[in-house]
Amino acid sequence: MAGFLDSWTAGSPSAHDQGHPGERFGLPAEGVGAVAGFGRRLLGVTVDWLLAYVLTLAVMGLDALGGSAIGWWVWAVWFVLTVIPTAFFGMTPGMVAVGIRVARVDMAATVGFRAILRTVLLGLVLPAVVRDADGRGWHDRASQTIVIRSRA
Repeated sequence: MAGFLDSWTAGSPSAHDQGHPGERFGLPAEGVGAVAGFGRRLLGVTVDWLLAYVLTLAVMGLDALGGSAIGWWVWAVWFVLTVIPTAFFGMTPGMVAVGIRVARVDMAATVGFRAILRTVLLGLVLPAVVRDADGRGWHDRASQTIVIRSRA
């Protein structure tokens, strides 16, 4: 499937042109610094969404659950909870919990303002689901980032 999905832009390498995910970025095949798997990434973002729900309900109260605007408030809290830590530290609370972090493909120290574009596209869901041979979704490709393991 990666062979089909990695062709969304011209000049994308196919899965057959490289050894392991992240190899062309100089990343190891396994362990710390290797490309994070989809399961860890999904679990990390799920933890962040749940945390956003808890924080939103802590401020708005449980009565907000029946309201029509609760989804937008949760999205706004999740957005802030994701952009700021990703920009400065490369990881959100959910990413810390599952042992992954966001890195720039040029391996600069911080993700910086790229975190805004990355988070907007991640919030749209589809860009994160369609991935290339390196396991990078459209949100990672657009922001020139890659999610790697921060612990074994």
